[in-house]
Amino acid sequence: MLLNNDNLLKDGCAVIFAQYNKEQFIPVKLESVDRQTLITPFNEMPNGRFYDPRSRNSFKYEHLRKEATDIQIENANDGGSETWRKAVQEEADKYTDSHYEETGIAAVFVNNGSLTLCIESHRYQPKNFWNGRWRSQWTIPIADGKNEQCEIKGIIKVHVHYYEDGNVQLVSTKETSAKITYTADFAQTAKDVFRIIWDEESKYQDAVQENYQQMSATTFKALRRQLPVTGVKFDWNNTHAYRISKDLKPQ
Repeated sequence: MLLNNDNLLKDGCAVIFAQYNKEQFIPVKLESVDRQTLITPFNEMPNGRFYDPRSRNSFKYEHLRKEATDIQIENANDGGSETWRKAVQEEADKYTDSHYEETGIAAVFVNNGSLTLCIESHRYQPKNFWNGRWRSQWTIPIADGKNEQCEIKGIIKVHVHYYEDGNVQLVSTKETSAKITYTADFAQTAKDVFRIIWDEESKYQDAVQENYQQMSATTFKALRRQLPVTGVKFDWNNTHAYRISKDLKPQ
């Protein structure tokens, strides 16, 4: 049903758009801030605004237009974890710059006594009939300067849509975890965190590629149309050569 009423569309679909944008980690650019941040459930404030810890700004987000408005400096209470968060954010930026070919955005938030790292990367190729998005979410324990063993937990999600002469989608989710030894050196510990993340994400990507190669050789091959009884492909540009009438004889 088509509606010629923007206000009705905005009011009726606002909740759905907001839920989608937060689930998909939609990137957003703040004025006068070099790097983009993400729209997620982890940086949404109780008043409905969103917080960017990198710039210490809060902002309203127009979920329909995907724009940040009413940007304000926020005096947030970091609970003493900002030094560790900054160390992880610095390594996160290096990681996405190195491994996501300028398409990756990483944002680190303090959330429920831990750090939550969100990574989003997408490629849209409508002229080539495909789009894809990579999301990963990592729960990283707070470092307090002690030597201790901790556990990092992650969820990796991939969604790829190919729609030339058909409709094929890949929707995949992988949960993972790994042990890490924290030290008093925040910078070094942050580097160690991303060695683990790189290893886990690389293993997942390799597994997806291997699975597709196997499917191409087995499942997809079985779905392909078999050759006709002649053993050669049908020449659609020369169909008159296949007229049944020429093979029919008068009775």
